[in-house]
Amino acid sequence: MGSLKHTGKAKQEIQIMSDRLTALSPHASIITLNVNRLNSPIKRHRVAKWIKVQDPTICCLQETHLSPKDKHRLRMKGWRTIFQANSKQKKAGVAILISHRGDFKIRQVKRDTEGPDIMIKGTLQQEEITLINIYAPNTGAPRFIKQLLTDLKEDVKNNTIIGGDL
Repeated sequence: MGSLKHTGKAKQEIQIMSDRLTALSPHASIITLNVNRLNSPIKRHRVAKWIKVQDPTICCLQETHLSPKDKHRLRMKGWRTIFQANSKQKKAGVAILISHRGDFKIRQVKRDTEGPDIMIKGTLQQEEITLINIYAPNTGAPRFIKQLLTDLKEDVKNNTIIGGDL
C-alpha cells in the first residue's frame, strides 16, 4: 500500500472536520500531581515538561510550598488561568491550572488561607462544574476530609470533581 499524502487544501479540510467533531463531542482531561515543593527552577521545569506531555485540560497540583506572591512560578506556556491557595509560611499549598484550550468560565473561587484546599466553580464547555483540589495532612486525613466536605457541602452538587492527595 502506498503512503497517503495530503495537499494543503486536504489538510485544511481534515482540520475543519476535526474541529467539528471536537465541537460535537468535547472532552476534558484532568490530572493531579503531588509535586512535593516547586521552589527549585529545575523541578518546576521538569514538572512543566511532564504536564505538557500529559496535555490535560485541567491540572491540580498539591504540596507546591509556594507563598501567595509566588504565582508567577506556576506560569507555563499554554496555561492561561492559575489559581492557588497557599499559607504565608510556604508549606502545603495547592494550585489548579486551566489550559488555554479549556473553555472554562470562572464564577467563584474559595481558597483556604492555610493552603490545603481550593474550590473553583464555573462552566466547562457550557456545563456547570465544581473543582476541588485537596492536600490532606499525613496525620488525621479522614477527619480533615470529613470536616472539609462538611464545610463545603453547600457547594458540592452534581458535576463536582474532587482531586488531590488524599
